[in-house]
Amino acid sequence: MGLLVSILGFARRRAENLLAALLAVMFGAFLLQIFTRYVTNAPLSWTSEVSTFAWLWGILWGAALVLRDDEEIRFDLIYSRMPNPIRRAFDILASGTVVLVFAYSLPAMADYVLFMKVERSAYLGLRMDWAFSVYLIFAFAMIIRHAAIMLRALFPALGSARS
Repeated sequence: MGLLVSILGFARRRAENLLAALLAVMFGAFLLQIFTRYVTNAPLSWTSEVSTFAWLWGILWGAALVLRDDEEIRFDLIYSRMPNPIRRAFDILASGTVVLVFAYSLPAMADYVLFMKVERSAYLGLRMDWAFSVYLIFAFAMIIRHAAIMLRALFPALGSARS
């Protein structure tokens, strides 16, 4: 068990490193665009595309692999005032819905991402299936995360459903 925790911790830190690198790339491309547009009066078109792809990957990668359950933004005005059995029922209902929707739509999402191999980005010529493949990682991670929340709500001995 200790080895698994160690490996998962290492993988999580590398996911955080990639997220930080994506943020740095996005910020660098943004600054380069400002410089070339307003200082040299010769704007670069590809910097906008780099920023967009880094933002897309950063948001979905971070939500899938870096963000912890207790770091999510929630509207829990009602949830926090409910007794534990009602909270668990909310967790089961909400997480079950997320699992069902993502699992049901996963094959169609995969087909769409694979279909996008015929498209390329305008300036960099990147294949769009590579650009959108992060959504499949996100969807799969959401299925696993919400299945775990649902299991912890169904079997409280496994731990708190939500931190």
